[in-house]
Amino acid sequence: MTDSRSVPDAGFDVALTPRLLFTDLDGSLLDHYSYDWSPALPWLARLKQLGVPVIPVTSKTRSEIVPLRRELGLEDTPFIAENGAVVGLPPTWCHARLDRLGPDGLGIRTLGVDIGFVRKRLAVWRERLGVRFTTMSEMTLDELVAFTGLSEPEARLARMREGSEPLIWDDDEACLEGFREGLAGDGLQLVHGGRFWHATGTCHKGSAVSWLISRSEALRGRRPLSLALGDGPNDISMMEVVDQAVVIRGCHGLTVEPKQPALYRSEGTGPAGWAEGVAYWWGRADRRVIPAATRTGPAAVAEVAGGTLT
Repeated sequence: MTDSRSVPDAGFDVALTPRLLFTDLDGSLLDHYSYDWSPALPWLARLKQLGVPVIPVTSKTRSEIVPLRRELGLEDTPFIAENGAVVGLPPTWCHARLDRLGPDGLGIRTLGVDIGFVRKRLAVWRERLGVRFTTMSEMTLDELVAFTGLSEPEARLARMREGSEPLIWDDDEACLEGFREGLAGDGLQLVHGGRFWHATGTCHKGSAVSWLISRSEALRGRRPLSLALGDGPNDISMMEVVDQAVVIRGCHGLTVEPKQPALYRSEGTGPAGWAEGVAYWWGRADRRVIPAATRTGPAAVAEVAGGTLT
């Protein structure tokens, strides 16, 4: 197994093959408990040196991501917030006629539905079905801090939702299915993250990742090779639309089974598992695979699963 603690020596030429790395944050690039990312620092530095965008794809809000991407050194890369509801674009990723930069220097694309509609329908279905749950907006700041481990300023940013509402389910599984069906009738869905369920529109991490891959191809004239890393069920959709994926061993005990032939499961958790996964796919020249868009036939799938294509 590749030793993720070693200094990375990427075996690829990004000048010939543009690459995009999409990553979940909590429980993946960030430790589930401490939010530390130091085990991933060597790879973050190497990828930045090579010009490979590391793109956060998270349930966090735009308000949370903007300062965090500065700390991570990812100010020049896009981000996907609220499980695909919001996409943030730095100037170099913007289309002159389609995107307008805001005061923070970002072009914002809203792919989901308005938060007011989400909250209204949650209230309607809670009353109609008599189910029990607690939304993030209903939690006190102290409760949110205790539940997530965030600092008080970070918890305030987490409550600044634009297109999704996290909730804690307090009822049984049978009631959950009826609740799902009710929301589906309103064009909403529930996705499971590491700590919360998230009520959102029909957009998801996968649809937003696909949108960014297409934007990258339009900008560079060539489809990039893409890698996605995550630890939760809400990461499955993005793992299924990229060329290579890593399921990072989680701390939550939830099942994560993406339909992805080029899949690696880490032994490490959090950022250590993240570095392990990046090293597995991009630390060796013999881990190159045919991009998903050009794979055909069972033989190609078998070769990709073995990670032996050059």
